[in-house]
Amino acid sequence: MSTDPTPACRRGFARGLALAAALAVSVCGANLAAGHHASSQADEIKPVGDSSTLPTPSPIAAGLPQIFALPKSVEFAADFTDLQNTLDGRVGLAVMPVGGGDMVQLGDWKDGIAWSTIKVPLALAALRHDPQGMRSTAEAAITYSDNDAAQELWISLGNGSQAADAVEAVLREAGDVTTDVAARHTKLAALESDDLLAFGATEWSLADQVHFASRLPCLPRANSVVSLMSEITPSQSWGLGRLIGAEFKGGWGPDDDTGKYTVRQFGLIPTLNGPIAVALAAEPNSGSFDDATDMMDKLALLVGDHLPDLRGGLCSH
Repeated sequence: MSTDPTPACRRGFARGLALAAALAVSVCGANLAAGHHASSQADEIKPVGDSSTLPTPSPIAAGLPQIFALPKSVEFAADFTDLQNTLDGRVGLAVMPVGGGDMVQLGDWKDGIAWSTIKVPLALAALRHDPQGMRSTAEAAITYSDNDAAQELWISLGNGSQAADAVEAVLREAGDVTTDVAARHTKLAALESDDLLAFGATEWSLADQVHFASRLPCLPRANSVVSLMSEITPSQSWGLGRLIGAEFKGGWGPDDDTGKYTVRQFGLIPTLNGPIAVALAAEPNSGSFDDATDMMDKLALLVGDHLPDLRGGLCSH
């Protein structure tokens, strides 16, 4: 962590200090530093002007995630909150380094239907099962989000239960131990795993999704799927598609009762010290798909603005 912030960083620290506690709560695995460590860190930060008029840096700051350098993490959270306050609807964002590490999660949208984002682990499962026969089908399912192609991938894995097992195995391999593909184990599930496009009804939290994304490039034979994520059709290149070098997949659909759209997306973004995994979601109060993608653009551009502050990672093998 940085202990000699520039004046601009100090301003970001002062502006965002009040958000440090909220950010720390949303960070998976963040631990509060011991009191002695917090005290020494406070001594090392040299504020501008009369120090008696400035608040003492919070000891929570010492436990902020290693994905950021202090005080940039607080500034990122502050900028996210500023953006969120301008958006008419719910949004969520999760970020972590590729290969694993601390996760930062922000916003009030945390869980929902996967929609077409589940086609990524589905494509990987199908390509492992039949790499030659399913290549063009996987390409259509990922780059154009073709539902018929995705259904072919699903059928290639066996019956509904076998297909769900295969996709869940990919998720478990990437460290997602909770996602229930096709809601097979949920009594209130509206779809059975043998029904058309049942995989799209999977509930996938942002936290589980960004964990999966952080391990995706490290999985055996995943390169073929990740490369397809860099070839998304322009009409679906909103959100993370606005960032140079992004590899991503989106998903969207209307609520059965209200007809209002939710749009979500996850992907990999290059940084100077390795790629980061990002997961986004937007649910506008208007219910409009266009409003949702506009919100996704703004979330992605916020991430892009803070890429110099983000710490990426690499696969360990």
